[in-house]
Amino acid sequence: MCDNASTDQTAAVARAAGAKVIYEGHRGKGEAIRRLFAEVDADVYVMADGDATYDAAAAPQMIAMLLDGKLDMIVGSRRPVHGTAQYRPGHSFGNRLFSKIVQMFFNSPFDDLLSGYRVLSRRFVKTFPAEAKRFEIETELTIHVLEHRMPVAQCLTDYFPRPDGSLSKLSTFKDGFRILVTILQLLRDVKPLQFFSSIALLIAVFATLLTPPIIITFLETHTVPRLPTALVIVGMFILSFVFLTCGIILDRISASRRHSHRLSYLQHMPPGGSLGKR
Repeated sequence: MCDNASTDQTAAVARAAGAKVIYEGHRGKGEAIRRLFAEVDADVYVMADGDATYDAAAAPQMIAMLLDGKLDMIVGSRRPVHGTAQYRPGHSFGNRLFSKIVQMFFNSPFDDLLSGYRVLSRRFVKTFPAEAKRFEIETELTIHVLEHRMPVAQCLTDYFPRPDGSLSKLSTFKDGFRILVTILQLLRDVKPLQFFSSIALLIAVFATLLTPPIIITFLETHTVPRLPTALVIVGMFILSFVFLTCGIILDRISASRRHSHRLSYLQHMPPGGSLGKR
């Protein structure tokens, strides 16, 4: 368990229950996960929030799925118990929206992007950079595993109401904006050609829409009376070409980075031991 500079008695209660508590001075869920991934050495990792909303009884099933399938991540897809709504409306909408965006751009099989209930393999954890600082960590975990096409699955799990007096630290708008920015940043890093060529296309389309009046006037009068507009159009086409070139170059760099990461990933045995083991 990670005591992420908390101000309540969570750490004391955890110690009294026999848990080993690791202190992390930097606040934020991502910082806590980063510290735990660095400190804990295990073959299988179970990741869950300490707010009693996740179904602990589902952990053995999720671990078995990981080991039997030699997978790298199992995501607990949350289903509120008894049909009750445990999510705040903004959280529920944001989760669905971001899940759809990641499904669209990264071919994600997950319908609960922001679930904090996950089972992870050693080879995933030890090759995961963990850059996120706050609640963007689930997004980073998901896109990382999708980028490298690691074997994954999801498992339906019960999701319980928060205990009385317990409040979510997730801010609907502030953290929602951070998650959206994280998705865009990871899209830029993981699929730079798609990201920059989309920007290049938008600029080129806008410049093209401005071009006909300039050409028509030139054909009729053999002059360019709106010279500033013409210069802007030329500049936009040049900028579009620059973005496209950046996308092509960064795509090759991204491919090289993926190859290096793949080699590092293959240095670790899959869950349950080597595939060649009898």
